[in-house]
Amino acid sequence: MTIHRQVNDKDSTAGAGERPATPGLLAERLAAAFLERNGLSILARNYRCRGGEVDLICEDRQVLVFVEVRLRRNACYGGAAASITRAKQGRIVLAARHYLASHTATRREPECRFDCLLLDALSEAAIEWLRDAFAAA
Repeated sequence: MTIHRQVNDKDSTAGAGERPATPGLLAERLAAAFLERNGLSILARNYRCRGGEVDLICEDRQVLVFVEVRLRRNACYGGAAASITRAKQGRIVLAARHYLASHTATRREPECRFDCLLLDALSEAAIEWLRDAFAAA
């Protein structure tokens, strides 16, 4: 099993160079900057394991925050919140559990929450922050 980790503030899945600046990547960068300005520390970006992925893993004081970033510029198929289905939540929880297992083996498991940052445009003014948006099943 291959585990990708972020090293030196770069996405380990990008290979030798940076990923192209897709709208999704730009939304994640905007969300990370927004969270940092609101006092959270970014621990990892695009953490992946087999079967799951978390866009951002942050620390908010003593709480570990797993963040899903969703950009939906066209609401014809539902807004950004509607795109975070039960199946998607399950993949986020799976990746969060994998992260916890590989990063907290010798210490007590921290308090955790799952947040969503929803964007309907690539603008900080368009960010809707849902804290504790869902719980691990």
